[in-house]
Amino acid sequence: MSSAAATSTSTALLFLGRRRLFSPSGPKTRPSCGLIRTITHQVRLSMSTSAGPKPEKPNPQPWIIVGLGNPGKRFNGTRHNVGFEMVDAIAEAEGISMGSVSFKALFGKGFIGEVPVILAKPQTFMNLSGESVGAIVSYYKIPLKQVLVIFDDMDLPFAKLRLLPKGGHGGHNGMKSVIDRLKGSRDFPRLRIGIGRPPRRMDPASYVLRPFNREERAELDYTLQNGLEAVRILLLGDFNRSATFVNSAKPLQQFS
Repeated sequence: MSSAAATSTSTALLFLGRRRLFSPSGPKTRPSCGLIRTITHQVRLSMSTSAGPKPEKPNPQPWIIVGLGNPGKRFNGTRHNVGFEMVDAIAEAEGISMGSVSFKALFGKGFIGEVPVILAKPQTFMNLSGESVGAIVSYYKIPLKQVLVIFDDMDLPFAKLRLLPKGGHGGHNGMKSVIDRLKGSRDFPRLRIGIGRPPRRMDPASYVLRPFNREERAELDYTLQNGLEAVRILLLGDFNRSATFVNSAKPLQQFS
């Protein structure tokens, strides 16, 4: 029953009571306390019933967050592994253990705020990342709009972030593999982390396996913290706000 209908019912009950108590044809008697209580109870019952039960708050939908990289100590701290580093930063900040191995990936489950998350770092080597990502998505049946893939990008300036709702692989072999294993779909969000272009005449394949110097390390650590905040905003359901935060973030050197 609507609020207007409830009000109408309440008014009718009160009018009916008054009509019985103060009928022009009968003597003007003082209403009994029992009758007043009965009418009041009927009015309150009618109004409370019309309000109905409060709608339940929908449960937050789970997300899969995948960082791309290469397994093994040899590749730790290299440019091609910044996707792994972003997932590690998320896991540490949110208290999520990455100690298990599932779907050919280092794997962890937990929460960011109230949102359930699955964190994964494929151990297939970069060019076969899709084997792991495709299996995770297929098993958990999570919509692609809630699958975030994080990877390095030579076409972005060093330590620059870019969040996009969908797109191609941009020549990145790991992303090629992911898109292929998702049946060619490109409709999933991705967080790109800039590693800059290689110096003149350097082979790009060698460049992405280079470690960071001290200044670059400090800049990247700052960027990872911005990335962590962007992921938190994204999972709260506001893609545009997250993208705006990422795209407007100032590099570390502007604060020094």
